[in-house]
Amino acid sequence: MFKQLFAIGQVFANTAAHLLKQHPKRVTAVVAALLLSGGGGAFAVASLGPDAADLPVREILETVQPLAFTDYIQDTSPAYVLYRTDNTRSSDTADTLLKRLGIDDTQAAAYLRNDDSARQILLGRSGRQITVEALNDQRLQKLTARWSTDTDGQFQRLVIERKDNGFSTRLETAALSASSKLASGTIQNSLFAATDEAKIPDAIASQLAEIFSGDIDFRRELRKGDRFSVVYETLEGDGEPLRTGRVLSAEFVNAGKTHQAMWFDEPIAGQAHGSTQAGSPSHKGGYYTLDGQSLRRAFLSSPVAYSRISSGFAMRFHPVLKQMRAHLGTDFAASTGTPARTVGDGVVTFSGVQNGYGNVVFIKHRGETETVYAHLSKLLVRRGDKVSQGQTIGLVGSTGWATGPHLHFEVRNNGVQQDPMKVAQTSETVPVTAAVKPVFDKLAQQARVALAAAATMEVTSAQ
Repeated sequence: MFKQLFAIGQVFANTAAHLLKQHPKRVTAVVAALLLSGGGGAFAVASLGPDAADLPVREILETVQPLAFTDYIQDTSPAYVLYRTDNTRSSDTADTLLKRLGIDDTQAAAYLRNDDSARQILLGRSGRQITVEALNDQRLQKLTARWSTDTDGQFQRLVIERKDNGFSTRLETAALSASSKLASGTIQNSLFAATDEAKIPDAIASQLAEIFSGDIDFRRELRKGDRFSVVYETLEGDGEPLRTGRVLSAEFVNAGKTHQAMWFDEPIAGQAHGSTQAGSPSHKGGYYTLDGQSLRRAFLSSPVAYSRISSGFAMRFHPVLKQMRAHLGTDFAASTGTPARTVGDGVVTFSGVQNGYGNVVFIKHRGETETVYAHLSKLLVRRGDKVSQGQTIGLVGSTGWATGPHLHFEVRNNGVQQDPMKVAQTSETVPVTAAVKPVFDKLAQQARVALAAAATMEVTSAQ
């Protein structure tokens, strides 16, 4: 039997070898097809274990105590700190302030109501920047309020913090830090509309008008399409902007004519340029053209900060006398209590009540020039007082022949009324001193670069 099987196998092997030699490609294709279709089964490994259907089955029952839902929340919810910043409002109470900041904490509200510092600094005060920290249960962990004064280069910080035994309060003082911002805009209707569009603070817009007031009549000479660029300070506390500082450099193109200015603080003995504290006043500093001419003239063009003119230097219908007559002065619309300032150095020759002027101040300046400030609600100087340019001499009101609060302003030369704007534009200026001109020129070049960068801001923001 074994010999017969061996003989048959030998014949099969010889036949296969002959076919492979005669038709190698066809035989290879047939073998490959067999392997791909069914030949794979030849590689299966037979299982030698028992069939799973024959194994015994056991059922195990155990009692499990579920966690309470609140325990689940406490165990799985991560603890995180929430931060929120806002400004205080004059109508704020402890409850409304905390609610607006996302705090739900009766203990914290009671503390704010009873803490002297919190009541005086936060409640009923507007414009104080406030930041709170709270956990996800909306309870107050920390409250920080920041604010600054206008002149000392520092800011105040009120901190109310939760401790193990309740809340604590502390007051701190720290230095402001200054950073620069660049902006530009185009006049379409008014200066303030353009600065609003460029997100420039009103304080900076007013400074722009003040800086160039000797060259541009912002009440009568602005044109649609006039352009401006500005680099200005933002004063910060703990990295948060608290208020604007001064304009560092500016450019205004009015009716095709370019005006440029930069702030320059002349070095004084024992102090290097630029070493003054952020936000602090400088008695030597002022604005200059980039070629070194001072923009501080002998006379300001306005006795109040930049505002709308209600009646100019011209003929008008008098609202009280009911007749046309020359208005030999300028009326500045302003609310009662607005500071009225002297436009130049001089001596007070009269301070009191006079006919239709109501409360009025007369100031004698160099030469034969005299200025008049009428309809004041309060007088702050007396006859014989020496006053300096920009000094507040009274408060705007509506005394005398006035139909509403405003400041009537006159400039007289040898007793003859003059146009205040023309007087300001023709008054003399003083150039930067020769000793500091090299320092000035270096800073002026930096100002040109900064203004060129600021001019691109409007184009970038429009894209």
